[in-house]
Amino acid sequence: MTRPSLNDLAAFAAVASHRSFRRAADVMGVSRSALSHAIIGLEGKLGVRLFNRTTRSVSLTQAGARLLARLDPVLQDLDQALDTLSEERGTPSGILRINANKSGARILLTDVVPRFLDLYPDVELDLVSEGRLIDIVEQGFDAGVRLLEAVPRDMVAVKFGGDVRFIAVAAPSYMDGKATPNTPDDLHAHCCIRQRLPGGKRYRWEFSRRGAEIAVDVPGNLTLDDNDLLVQAAVDGRGIAYVPEHFAQPFLRSGQLVTVLHDWCPATPGLALYYPRSRHVPSPLRAFIDILRQVDRTDTSRW
Repeated sequence: MTRPSLNDLAAFAAVASHRSFRRAADVMGVSRSALSHAIIGLEGKLGVRLFNRTTRSVSLTQAGARLLARLDPVLQDLDQALDTLSEERGTPSGILRINANKSGARILLTDVVPRFLDLYPDVELDLVSEGRLIDIVEQGFDAGVRLLEAVPRDMVAVKFGGDVRFIAVAAPSYMDGKATPNTPDDLHAHCCIRQRLPGGKRYRWEFSRRGAEIAVDVPGNLTLDDNDLLVQAAVDGRGIAYVPEHFAQPFLRSGQLVTVLHDWCPATPGLALYYPRSRHVPSPLRAFIDILRQVDRTDTSRW
């Protein structure tokens, strides 16, 4: 049997982790055809089939699962050894991939990312902004950013940016001549601008006061999937919107929006950067977390 190369084994581990040749190729920075040829070559060297392939899915064979179980900790040890060498050089290097929602990416780009890139020019930061909650390990990310309450329990979470508050807002022109809602149930008498979540479901507005919690599937003839668009529609008088407070603040200050149901909108835990508990934390991610914590301690007023 011809001994496979480390690149062959790394290619196998990437496809096994992502269950997709396309996603594995994107993460590795190679073409899908090159990765497919590498796996075919590896299977030829080993004399066994490692993957079951169909037009829709990729899964491990029994032999592939056994190889991955033995290989994964070896590759993690190798990553840690190489990372240790990076630390001895005195500065982190390599690629740091972070998946964040739009709000999280915006906050990081304000202060954290500029400081990080200035201090660590040998690190390539790949910051992907999308709304849907993904499996960061399966998708090849080192860390993710989401609301703290959405972070999976098997992850380490680093909270930042302070608490977040969702508020109900409307334009004075919309509220003119209409009864101001006093409870969330009163929203049924209003036109609300509804929100579509990244997964496709429509968001039920969640309120709480003095221990009482209520979720309302509000009525309305307009549904949007972006907070900036929700605020703009509210400014235009299309109805009541329910958005994170910082999106509406400029328009509240200018008087283009007013709040309703203020007592039903308490602050909740905000954003967190999270990463796998069971995996070695690479030096670029550790450096990024250090800067995140420094900025959070000294500059939270801007967030």
